[in-house]
Amino acid sequence: MTLEELQKLLEPEVQDVLTRHASDDPAAFAMQFHNRRDLPVRAIAEQLSCRKKALKKLPRLSHAGLLYTALALEQSSGERMAGYRASLFSGKRMIDLSGGLGVDCMYLARVFQEVVYCERDEVLCALAAYNMPSAGISNVVIHHGESMELLASCPDDSFDWIFADPARREHGRKSVGLHASSPDVIAGHDLMLRKARHVCIKASPALETSGLEQLLPSLSSILVVSVQGECKEIMLFLDRERPAGSPVSMKAVCLGSGQDEIVEITSVGDAGKIVAESVKAFFYEPDPAIIKARLCGQFASHYGLGFVNRTVDYLTSDSLVVPFPGRSFRTVDIVSYKPKTFAAFLEMHDLMQTGASIQRRDFPHPADELRKKFRLKENDMHFLFFTRDRSNAPVCIYCRRLS
Repeated sequence: MTLEELQKLLEPEVQDVLTRHASDDPAAFAMQFHNRRDLPVRAIAEQLSCRKKALKKLPRLSHAGLLYTALALEQSSGERMAGYRASLFSGKRMIDLSGGLGVDCMYLARVFQEVVYCERDEVLCALAAYNMPSAGISNVVIHHGESMELLASCPDDSFDWIFADPARREHGRKSVGLHASSPDVIAGHDLMLRKARHVCIKASPALETSGLEQLLPSLSSILVVSVQGECKEIMLFLDRERPAGSPVSMKAVCLGSGQDEIVEITSVGDAGKIVAESVKAFFYEPDPAIIKARLCGQFASHYGLGFVNRTVDYLTSDSLVVPFPGRSFRTVDIVSYKPKTFAAFLEMHDLMQTGASIQRRDFPHPADELRKKFRLKENDMHFLFFTRDRSNAPVCIYCRRLS
């Protein structure tokens, strides 16, 4: 979207077109009105598409008549994540160094007296200036420019918190690391901590978390967050007053669909893995946030669960853990994997007819190869877990899904 298109979108006549055609297919709208020189047809079609997507990603804010760009909406935080993040902060004044669509600022504005939104993209700044009052928010200050330059111009301790969601691209491609981030949070580490005691950096869920304290010396804790079973992001918390040599805490948070559905697991050390003597009556796959945070050992120890083997995070127990943050199954059968006899195992359990979902970890053959070899169709209730037993022999564990 261009600034010119945005100005046209704000005209009452164009707003009326958006309202009247809200349920239209965006592509069909563009075809129907492609000759209308008086309308920003491409921009309207983009809004129609974005507003449909926003209904799911931003279920409350989407009813405020906000405007979007497709890329900004794709990259923005969802409401569940933004609301949870805001609950972690407190203070009077904070700054968002990479404002984007402004969803995080909208939720942070409920916690702080003043929020500074900083964004170098002129169109996004203009969108934020329109969207904030549309969402009933009046305590967000919009700043167009380079965030680190703005920070450098501020007196020390200007903010209680700094939040950064840096763009991560390297050689034109999306990156998961921090080295190619913009703003550069590694180079800006000392500057940020002069301007605020606390800093939160949003990172990719694929970020490798080991060794981060060498890049960010004030790193105090790492938080891995999932929403409804999908690992969404990693938050890195910096504290200017972190005691020298203190361990970095690791936390996994599993958010459900409701505001009160939160599971937290915290650790500052490794609990290790206790492998079960055999696969028990119940079989579990922990939530991705717990696995990413390497907290399965702590979780298993707390609930009295055993690992199926030493290499993967499959768990088992005699009694059912309810509720379980992740997927839980009832064990039906377990068999040593031998290609020549495995078809008979499938026939015995009628899986050639019902089909099964194939999951594999630390197993020599890919899932697609196994599905093709045994001609298994997909089934979301019957699961075949291909892995290794405690003696490292390849096995298949047949389970039925409970949750």
